[in-house]
Amino acid sequence: MKRVLITAGANGIGLVMARAFQEAGYRVWVTDVDNDPLAALPPGIRGSHCDAASEMAMEALFADIAHDWGGLDVLCANAGIKGPTAAIEDMPLEGWHQCLGVNLDGAMLAAKHGARMMKPAGKGAMIFTSSTAGLYGVPYRAPYAAAKWAVIGLMKTVAMELGPFGIRANAICPGSVNGPRIDRVIEAEAAAKGMTPDAVRAGYASGTALKRLTDPDDVAHMALFLASDGARMVSGQALTVDGFTINPDP
Repeated sequence: MKRVLITAGANGIGLVMARAFQEAGYRVWVTDVDNDPLAALPPGIRGSHCDAASEMAMEALFADIAHDWGGLDVLCANAGIKGPTAAIEDMPLEGWHQCLGVNLDGAMLAAKHGARMMKPAGKGAMIFTSSTAGLYGVPYRAPYAAAKWAVIGLMKTVAMELGPFGIRANAICPGSVNGPRIDRVIEAEAAAKGMTPDAVRAGYASGTALKRLTDPDDVAHMALFLASDGARMVSGQALTVDGFTINPDP
């Protein structure tokens, strides 16, 4: 049975991914910093409290995985936060650092410890959660966009380094994904732009060719494909799941 680790996998997109991998027959281990969703995980999904941006916490996590599972087949570096919403001249440095810490440092630490585990096995798949913000940029979301751009650069470098060891690395770039998180993002952007949340949401949808927001299941399906043997020659790619963004700032 294949083994998958999903950081920030106890709620949101991560939880939908966890359920999809479980249904596909994987052993699933997730992390989160929120104990309540960890306590409410579906039966059969293992959870650990872990700060993805903490070297000590991630090192301990992978030591537990090595002890209990003996290895890892798939790593989903999914941890991320939205960061502050503000004009660049008003951007708080503390919020900038926090956003890059979780989104970028968390991805690097997952890849670092995942590589140490996967290289001796000579196989594995790493899937990074980036964003269409990492392809186009987003006004008033500078730290988030910067972090997600950097995740793609990290992924491509990891793919080059680890390819000779049979390890693939790719990034998923979701568009606006339905759920509580995008609701909070929309509310913050509406306040920053002096618009109503409904108007911002409508703008997000109209900026795609399919005229709708992405569902978490769409992202999970892409993760399953990238983890599968059907994607054995897919590496170093940033794949959008966004209904095709035609106007990144609607």
